[in-house]
Amino acid sequence: MTVNFSFKSITITSIVVVFLFYILGVFWSFEPGTFDVREQAVNDAKVANVKPVVGYTTTTTLIRVAEKLQDKPGGYLSNDKIPPSLFLDNIPAWEFGVLEMVRDLSLVMRQSFSRSQSQSLENKHLKNAQPKFNIDAYTWAIPSAEGEYSSAVEDLYAYRQDLADPLVQDAQFYARADNLRDYLREIEKRLGSYSQRLSASVGRNQLNTDLAGDKDAVQSTFSASAVIVKTSWWKIDDVFYESRGACWALLHMLQAIEVDFADVLENKNATVSVSQIIRELEATQAAVWSPMILNGSGFGIGANHSLVMANYISRANAALIDLRELLSQG
Repeated sequence: MTVNFSFKSITITSIVVVFLFYILGVFWSFEPGTFDVREQAVNDAKVANVKPVVGYTTTTTLIRVAEKLQDKPGGYLSNDKIPPSLFLDNIPAWEFGVLEMVRDLSLVMRQSFSRSQSQSLENKHLKNAQPKFNIDAYTWAIPSAEGEYSSAVEDLYAYRQDLADPLVQDAQFYARADNLRDYLREIEKRLGSYSQRLSASVGRNQLNTDLAGDKDAVQSTFSASAVIVKTSWWKIDDVFYESRGACWALLHMLQAIEVDFADVLENKNATVSVSQIIRELEATQAAVWSPMILNGSGFGIGANHSLVMANYISRANAALIDLRELLSQG
């Protein structure tokens, strides 16, 4: 009887623990909602008792997006080594997509937005912050990924404080058309990659266009003239959520750009272009009602969520390319 009772107790306890882990995993898998970047910047400026100068909204948005990686339900999960987060893959993929956009914007802020010209000095706070975002997302030992990200956010707070202080002259944010083009060029490549990976949920024969457009172009090693491109069935949900996280972050960053580069965009009659890109990115954040990401064929009976996401991202990317060309015009 004692043995049977012990076995029964262990079985019941195991079932309860697994059920609790499941509930916790579901709760931790909820994606954060969007926030108002203008309101966030205004509120932060009031708390700091400063005026939200040019660049304040973009910096605040970068800070808030980076903080969301850690203050959402469950905190930062990508480098967790214990259940239930050990068994989650969708939200860590979402985190990585957000992180990629944080890395892109922090790099452009360091190299372009904060510098008046190529020979000008880098801002010390951005110089410290940007490399910290590049630590491996899965590092859990000292220094941990979240520890480095938190330190980078502190550097961004210091930069923002100096930015709003009229007595500090070496912290600047230059809202110019050429600086904005640098940023758009970075995210064009990122969105193009996401669109390709999402579209590859349906395998297809793709021609090699790596050297197209330049008859004298060469590459290091031989590549086949055509390849079969297909994202693994096991990875398609990860690609979907990574893209979704990247679009969530970029949505807020472009809303901040819309504020800080308002004069530049108005001068180029490009404000509506940014608004259209934001609208396409908002569509990527619609609720997913299916319990799993479906990977049906392109014109088959089953839905293909990846192709729907790829459609919105491709349209946003096409609009980004048009915007960059518009900004390059006199």
